[in-house]
Amino acid sequence: MKALILSGGKGSRLRPLTHTSAKQLLPIANKPIIYYGIESIAAAGIKEFAIIVGETAKDVMREVGDGGRWGINITYIHQDRPLGLAHAVKISKDYMKDESFIMYLGDNMIKEGIPQLVEKFKAGKPNSLILLTKVSNPRQFGVAELDASGKIVKLIEKPEQTTSDLALVGVYLFDKNIFKAVDSIKPSARGELEITDAISWLLEKGYKVEHHVVTGWWKDTGKPSDILEANQLILNSQVSNIKGSVDKSSDVSGNIVLEEGSKIENSTVRGPVVIGKNSRISDSYIGPFTSISNSVVIEKSEVENSIIMEGCRIEGIDRRIGESILGKEVILVSRRDAPPGRLYHQLILGDKSEVMLA
Repeated sequence: MKALILSGGKGSRLRPLTHTSAKQLLPIANKPIIYYGIESIAAAGIKEFAIIVGETAKDVMREVGDGGRWGINITYIHQDRPLGLAHAVKISKDYMKDESFIMYLGDNMIKEGIPQLVEKFKAGKPNSLILLTKVSNPRQFGVAELDASGKIVKLIEKPEQTTSDLALVGVYLFDKNIFKAVDSIKPSARGELEITDAISWLLEKGYKVEHHVVTGWWKDTGKPSDILEANQLILNSQVSNIKGSVDKSSDVSGNIVLEEGSKIENSTVRGPVVIGKNSRISDSYIGPFTSISNSVVIEKSEVENSIIMEGCRIEGIDRRIGESILGKEVILVSRRDAPPGRLYHQLILGDKSEVMLA
C-alpha cells in the first residue's frame, strides 16, 4: 500500500501567512501541519509516499525532504494548477500502478490513528473506504447521505440542502478502481475534478464503498481560527518536558515544553505552552495554548492562545496579545506616544512584518 499526500493549493484564506509559506508548512505546536499526516501514515507501516505539490513546491520539498527522517521514501508529483482532488489522484496513476493507497489532505489533522483504518481497509477489501464526521455546517463540505441500513447512497459536494450532517474527512483509501472513476467524470461547475464525483461513480457502478465515522476530533486547517484550534488540541495532549532554564522569580505551571537553550526569566507561564530552542521570555506573561518557536524574544508583554513563529521579537506591549498568529521574524514593539486603544490585540501577520502598537 502507498500514500498520496496533497500539498498544493494557494491557501488564500490564510493570507498573508501563505504569501511566504505553503499552508501545509504552517506550524501547529511548533511542527509543520503536514508532518502530523506523514507521521500518522508512516505509523501504519506504509513506506512509499507521493506528495502532490504546486506553486509552493520548492518550500515543501526543502522542508519535508526525501522522507529519510521518518524511514520512508517520498516522490514529488507536480500539479500545474489546483484542478481538484480527483485530478491529483489522476496524475498519480503512474506512481501508484495497481496498488491500493491512502490519500491524505496535507492541511488536515485527525486525532484517530491511521493504522486502524488501514487495517480495516485491508480486512474488508472495499474498493474505497471514506472517513466521515458530524459537522454543524454541512453546506461547507462534501456530504454523505446514508440509507436506513447505514450504507452510503449518495455523496454531494457543498449541498445547498441536505438531511445529512456527515461530512467527508480529508482522508480516503482506494484501490486501483478509483482511476477508472477519475477518468470517467467531468469537471464540476467550478472547473475541478471532484473526489465526491469520483466516489459517486464507484457507487453508481456497483463498487464497494464503505465508511468509517471518526470518533475523535478532525480539523481542516483552512482558516486562522482553525490553525489556532488545532494548536489547542495538540497542546492539550503534550507532556511537560523542561530542558531550558527557569529562574527562581518565575512562576511556571501546567504542561510546559521548554526546549534547550531557552530561558524564562521573571515571568509567569501557564500551560499548555510549547517554547522552542534558544528563545527568551522575560518580565512577561505567557498564557495557555501558546506555541512559541525558536529564537523568539518576548519582553514585558503578555501573550496567550497564539502561535509565534521563528525569530519574532515582542517588546513592551501593554495590552495582551490573544488569538493571534505571527509569521517568522515579526517585530512587534510599543510606541509610547499613542492614546489608549482596545483591551487586547488580535493579529495575523505575515513573515518579517514590523508593527508599532499603542
